[in-house]
Amino acid sequence: MNTLSLRTSVAAAVAITCIAVVSALSVTLYTASEDLEETLIDQIVSEEMAYLVQHHLENPQIVREPGPNLQYYVVHAPEDLTRVPEALRSLAAGSHEIGEGINEQHVAVRDVNGARYIVAYDAGPHEMRGQQFKRLVLFALATIIIVAAALGYWIAGLITGQITDLATRVANPEPGAAMAPLIRPDQYPEVAALAQTFDHYRSRMQELIRHEQEFTGNASHELRTPLTAIRTSCELLDSEPDLPEKVRARITAIAAAAARMTEQLELLLLLARAQAPERRETVPLAACVNAAMEPWRAELARKALRFDNTIDPAAAAGVNRQALNLVLTNLLRNAVQYTAHGSIRVTWEAPVLTVIDTGPGLTADGKSHLFERHYRGAVDTDGLGIGLAIVKRACNHCGWDITVTSPPGGGSAFHLTLA
Repeated sequence: MNTLSLRTSVAAAVAITCIAVVSALSVTLYTASEDLEETLIDQIVSEEMAYLVQHHLENPQIVREPGPNLQYYVVHAPEDLTRVPEALRSLAAGSHEIGEGINEQHVAVRDVNGARYIVAYDAGPHEMRGQQFKRLVLFALATIIIVAAALGYWIAGLITGQITDLATRVANPEPGAAMAPLIRPDQYPEVAALAQTFDHYRSRMQELIRHEQEFTGNASHELRTPLTAIRTSCELLDSEPDLPEKVRARITAIAAAAARMTEQLELLLLLARAQAPERRETVPLAACVNAAMEPWRAELARKALRFDNTIDPAAAAGVNRQALNLVLTNLLRNAVQYTAHGSIRVTWEAPVLTVIDTGPGLTADGKSHLFERHYRGAVDTDGLGIGLAIVKRACNHCGWDITVTSPPGGGSAFHLTLA
């Protein structure tokens, strides 16, 4: 993953391009100057040699006076070598370069009519100027690096400024103007196309959210009516005299189930509208767990499962009762559904409430997908795989944390942190 910002990347690209171009030009210029200097020196030495030979042949008595950088030697006999520097005495006929740096000399040696002609050119001053030029090139390159980096960052700011502004407005819409268009007349065509795409996408999302909110509102309204009718009918039936206690108990259970459905329906409506439940109260945890397990008592008895609610009856927590009941109902239903034998146990160690079962447990892949919508741990079980997804969403809205552990031997433990 690229960790550099777009502006930094563009600035680096501009700077690297400038540096590469200037470096290539500097190297080319320095190499060309070196080659030109060598060519000029060789030409001077060659011309001086031709001049020396010609004039000496015309008048052997004329001795060429040395110049600032030039030395001339004519050797007729072995004793004439004493006037020649030792480094030049054994050179063969031709062109030579001896020494290095400021001590470099270009030497031409020619044998004509039994005489040896030597022209030595001191290239030291040229080498000094070459070194000065090299330092100048390096200084210019360092300056170019600094200027290119600053210029690249400034240019990158001009290029990416509109993209950064667009990203800011997408992430932080202005209050009261959530649907203000992102596209602007002063944008570059590419940025304008991106803004137009975002506007279109955001418009579609807003439309989908509006339809969802309308649907949840309509569903909530339509479902409240039959639930109210059930509760009213239960109240009327309960007021009848001489009802058998078994029938009265059934009526009370139906009324309680209808009340729980009404509360859960209201909570689900809040979650669908992305509104966190605000009402908090002191809830007795043991009683809340028992109430959440009530719909699954028959299934517990059918499977011969043991249910242990180890929470102290005095333990309580300041939470939204509806949200906690919804979460516990789904966790306990999940435990009953996946536990074939053994027990289900609920513990409380503030602020963590834990639901433990002796079911088949979870694989590592199962734990990573457990709270995803429509995921089911076993394909041969009933259900749509949305219970734990609802649990996760309710926990997120209430600021709670939900995790799961599953030891290798089987069983699962859901840890609900009521913070």
